[in-house]
Amino acid sequence: MKILIAEDELTTRMLVQVSLENWGYRVESVVNGQEAWSALKRKDAPGIAILDWEMPELHGLEVCRKVKEMGRENPPYIILLTGRDSNNDIVKGFDAGADDYMTKPFNNNELRARVRVAERMVRTQASLSETVTELKEVLNHLEMIREGVAVCQSCHKIFNGDDGNWYTVEESLNEYADPRFFQAVCPDCTEE
Repeated sequence: MKILIAEDELTTRMLVQVSLENWGYRVESVVNGQEAWSALKRKDAPGIAILDWEMPELHGLEVCRKVKEMGRENPPYIILLTGRDSNNDIVKGFDAGADDYMTKPFNNNELRARVRVAERMVRTQASLSETVTELKEVLNHLEMIREGVAVCQSCHKIFNGDDGNWYTVEESLNEYADPRFFQAVCPDCTEE
């Protein structure tokens, strides 16, 4: 799994990056909030982002808000890693859209545990999204079955409600994979 680190302070960024790489993660590292935002709005955005609060150009809270406003089905899991440790700051971080919050200096074992939780959450969300997509397809197929099939009395072409065209039985079976149709051999043809 790919993880984004957005941290302007070199030492912290390198400590986090080396730790993550030693644990087997692929890491993308940036030094400011604008670069983090650019990375997170890509289609192939990392599934997990570790953001500093105070960065040049855009601060971590602004990046959190922008990511959440995108309304993606599977947004990245965001961990704020910051020196701010007041209860008020923690609440602000979560309100901005962070999924987790860690203070600096960080403990390596705690970071590893939190990243593992993030990874489980990202994988679970992806699995749920896949299941929802499959269920929607099944519901669409059931709706098609319920609606019935229009067949021309003269030429026996079949109407495809999705595109509004008429197709031969062969075309419908071969090209349009309609779940209402499947190939079989009737008893009369079996005897021949």
